[in-house]
Amino acid sequence: MGSPDLGPVVVHLEAGGLLVYPTETVYGLGGVVVDSVLGALVAAKNREADKPFLLLVPSRESVDHLAWTPAANDLADVFWPGSLTIVLRDETGRFPPGVRSPEGTVAVRMSSHPLIADLVNTLRAPLISTSVNAPGEPPALSSAELADAVESLGLGKDLLILDGGRLDPSTASTIIDCSGDQPVMLREGTVPLERVRCVLPGVKAGSDG
Repeated sequence: MGSPDLGPVVVHLEAGGLLVYPTETVYGLGGVVVDSVLGALVAAKNREADKPFLLLVPSRESVDHLAWTPAANDLADVFWPGSLTIVLRDETGRFPPGVRSPEGTVAVRMSSHPLIADLVNTLRAPLISTSVNAPGEPPALSSAELADAVESLGLGKDLLILDGGRLDPSTASTIIDCSGDQPVMLREGTVPLERVRCVLPGVKAGSDG
């Protein structure tokens, strides 16, 4: 079966619509980086203002205005595309609150899922990403779980769903903060600490103090 026509999906996103899509970990929910989309996602997920959404990006070059450290580049060389999220400083302030943290950082990932990778490349812009689930509930992995999650989140007419079938159970992406002098693992997910330390021996675990 060939790839779906992503033209209508891009039109939907560029008009400010929300999208549900498969990733290499769980189903994601997001849209382009505009205030209306951020507002809708914050309301749906009951998100705290100081807990920003991550971005799925088409390439490293698409966010080259972020402060790429040698450590961040080493991680991207090895683990991108894949389920490792890298936190970088947004010194130019180009991204708005909601994806830019109060500390001035942005979390980015280049997805290895072929459908979403093709989409962000066609869109040629970052895509906001959060898991499709109500707060406290597990992320959706199937069409039936998607239907329940969409209903519980109160998502309606502006939503488009890219159904990628049932996803294999997976942990969330690993998150490494490269915004400071020393990289810190904020969350250990599908890429374990031991593998990260093969690339960055000095990376700290979040519990290391």
